[in-house]
Amino acid sequence: MGKICYGRLVLGGLVAGLVLNIGELVLNMWFLAKDWEDAMKALNKQPMGGSASIAFVVLCFVLGILITWVYAAIRPRFGPGPKTAVCAGLAVWMLAYAWPSLSAMVMGVFPAKLFVIGMIWGFFELLIAALAGCWFYKEE
Repeated sequence: MGKICYGRLVLGGLVAGLVLNIGELVLNMWFLAKDWEDAMKALNKQPMGGSASIAFVVLCFVLGILITWVYAAIRPRFGPGPKTAVCAGLAVWMLAYAWPSLSAMVMGVFPAKLFVIGMIWGFFELLIAALAGCWFYKEE
């Protein structure tokens, strides 16, 4: 069993994070911008500003590194390649998108439409990010 190559893990994670950031930008700033604005108004909150946007960008890069770390961790058991990257992406999607979204949806925090679209979008986004990021991960 090889040791994790942390340089490649960070590189792959940053690539995956870039994919996630692009996907989130497209989804939330173009497709769902009005829905998010209305949802925040309903809670008497201001629309998200610069500091929240910066936080989400950083969190996407952290999530990209996490996807790549999961890939590196399961790679010895499942083998290198796209199938293992998809498994890593699915695991992270379940924990980072599906579980929290379903939990918040049950509580009625925001309209269900935002969560359903976000989970479906995130499903494909995370798989693409996992494939992109894990392509860069190699063990030396």
